[in-house]
Amino acid sequence: MKEIISDEQLVELINKAIKGFVGNTDALASAIGYLMIGRKFGWRVMYFMHSQSTVRKYEKILGIRSEDYMPEEGPLARKAYAYQALQTVTNFWKAVKGEIAGVKSKEILKWR
Repeated sequence: MKEIISDEQLVELINKAIKGFVGNTDALASAIGYLMIGRKFGWRVMYFMHSQSTVRKYEKILGIRSEDYMPEEGPLARKAYAYQALQTVTNFWKAVKGEIAGVKSKEILKWR
């Protein structure tokens, strides 16, 4: 897997987000968690697991675009049920938007 950013750059990015953050710290903590998990699962799984508005909110808090800071498919992606569900669809973006019935269920949003 190609490393998107180094650990040092990651810490710098998080410190910058924390320093500039104003608002509910739950949102900040969730955004940081999104980034950390996304580095291991990849942006495709994260986009599938979260709503578009949540992804945009986290990206705004962190000052990033997920595709620039996460691999498309991370080393743990295959552990996510969401990844398995994504293998059954032909149009990723329709699946992310919820336009394909039955693909984005609560059960799929877990991992093993």
